[in-house]
Amino acid sequence: MDTEQPIRIVIADDHPVVRQGLAAIINSERGMTVVAQAKNGREAVERFRQERPHVALVDLKMPEMGGVETITTIREEFPWAVLVVLTTYDHDEDIYRSLRAGAKAYLLKETPAAELLEAIRAVHVGQRHLPSEIAEKLAEHVMYPDLTERELEVLRLMPKGKTNREIGLDLSITEGTVKAHVNNILSKLGVSDRTQAVTTALKRGLVQLD
Repeated sequence: MDTEQPIRIVIADDHPVVRQGLAAIINSERGMTVVAQAKNGREAVERFRQERPHVALVDLKMPEMGGVETITTIREEFPWAVLVVLTTYDHDEDIYRSLRAGAKAYLLKETPAAELLEAIRAVHVGQRHLPSEIAEKLAEHVMYPDLTERELEVLRLMPKGKTNREIGLDLSITEGTVKAHVNNILSKLGVSDRTQAVTTALKRGLVQLD
């Protein structure tokens, strides 16, 4: 008789079909069991508190509390927590922020079931799991200097077509200060104009269109 304790897993995803599909895959695997499911980040934190799972699978984009905030919140209360991002987004900024928050693996939802199960086993024993394509995007991220919080605020207003003056009014800073921030943004992103900056920022996941 196998007396080894199964790996206890919580699934957090706002799509019921995804949760049910993941649960079916995991529960059919020997040595693993899904102990709870959550439909948003806040619920994921509560389920983690209740169940104290070995591993939690966390979607990146969820209502009420996103994946990065969910990981950060759980890790602040449970520093030993083992969390895996499972998402459709592969922007280098999302990957960087997730790993910085404490995720032990970053997987796309197109990942084959066998690799998902392998990743769960790996993180359960203290390893990290980053597929090669994710590792490459993370490597691309470190090639760029980080934008400051103020530069990110300016950058996020640029896709709206706002002028430097309008951005300055929105952020309560001078037009000259905005211009300086824009120049820094162009330099850090390695582009020559605002249009290229917005395109690059969208590609990297630094900004999103409403």
